[in-house]
Amino acid sequence: MGLTNNDIFKKLRVAHKLRDDDIVKICALKDFKVSKSELGAIFRNENHPKYMECGDQFLRNFLDGLIIHLRGPMPPKKTKTDLK
Repeated sequence: MGLTNNDIFKKLRVAHKLRDDDIVKICALKDFKVSKSELGAIFRNENHPKYMECGDQFLRNFLDGLIIHLRGPMPPKKTKTDLK
């Protein structure tokens, strides 16, 4: 079987040396609220009774927030009136 969203999330966490507080702040950059207990459930072993699957929306919001965290916010697009 391939990688699950949980596996990808765990690998990103380790690669970027992120703590739970960092992940909460990164998700907040995308206006996505997540608690430390939810993160704990996502990072648990699959056999644990409190294990929770990381959904596509959760991972997508984290990745969008990570982009903002690493690159900074996107600059506003210039319109035709700005070019004159």
